[in-house]
Amino acid sequence: MTTEIINRGIEPADPTGTPEPAPGSRGSDYAVLSREVRESGLLKRRPGYYSVKVGGNLLLLAAGWTAFALIGESWWQLLTAAFLAVMFTQTGFIGHDAGHQQIAASKRVNNLLGRVHADLLIGLSYGWWIAKHNRHHSHPNHVDRDPDIADGAIAFTEDHARVRSGAYAWLARHQAWLFFPMLLLEGLALHVAGVKALWDGTAARASRMSKVAQGGLLTAHLVGYLIAVFWVLPPVQAMCFLLVHQGLFGLYMGCSFAPNHKGMPIFAKDDKIDFLRRQVLTSRNIRGGRFTDFALGGLNYQVEHHLFPSMPRPSLRHAQEIVRTFCARHGVAYHETGLLDSYAQVLRHLHAVGGPLRPELEY
Repeated sequence: MTTEIINRGIEPADPTGTPEPAPGSRGSDYAVLSREVRESGLLKRRPGYYSVKVGGNLLLLAAGWTAFALIGESWWQLLTAAFLAVMFTQTGFIGHDAGHQQIAASKRVNNLLGRVHADLLIGLSYGWWIAKHNRHHSHPNHVDRDPDIADGAIAFTEDHARVRSGAYAWLARHQAWLFFPMLLLEGLALHVAGVKALWDGTAARASRMSKVAQGGLLTAHLVGYLIAVFWVLPPVQAMCFLLVHQGLFGLYMGCSFAPNHKGMPIFAKDDKIDFLRRQVLTSRNIRGGRFTDFALGGLNYQVEHHLFPSMPRPSLRHAQEIVRTFCARHGVAYHETGLLDSYAQVLRHLHAVGGPLRPELEY
């Protein structure tokens, strides 16, 4: 999708936090919406909610590992692996909130929580994710700017698909059918990407001491995780546990993030668009109640989250009506659908992207 919408000078001061209007832009659409949301009090911290959320999550995570130790050598451990896959993803959601400075007023506290939950508890590089996710929030679905639609295993644009050959071309032709099976490898891919970025220095800009600390936490997780699994289980059961745990972890993570932007409008490299429309037009909300909020970690309110990244998770559902009404008043398309329909839209988009590589199927 291309657009001729004029850039009105609104850029996020910090993609992990709440964007600030640029000087002289007080009358812009986003500035008006931002004032309305601020006056509603929805940007205030929710220490009570996060105290319960973080504490409850840690207890459940500890309960999962305790059950693992008590059950011992048994194929029932595959159920434990599935439970821990859910808890790893829920722990990742808390790391996500910390990275957006949603939990505490102090950036240092948020970063500490993020490193503990990401690096230590689930083995994902917090520094690498911050750097990558900030770029995504600044330019969602913007070619050559959003790392989440960069050319990789999946082709997200027809231009990326057309230049493929060999095995990569075959993959692009069938990517709609392979998308969910490929998500089983997402957990492993995230582990590897984070370690690689830390090793080659492409993680977030950080002091040497910070990188050493991140490396130490990631190493502690990896060593502790593997020792625990292979100490308690015999080799064959241990390998099956790892496959189920990491596979379902990647699948759950991928299924939580895929509905947010995949299949939504993509802007070309030189397209100019103001901040509000850039965030709203490229984001998709998922309908549902409290269970959906829990299962998707609040990411089902993707429009509100992208407009106000530092808004605490429980406030997003209250901001939805304000944002939706504002968008309707200003003629900005606000997209919301059910979870299953969102997956159908994603798969249709991936199938269409691979179309140029399937000329024999068009007749």
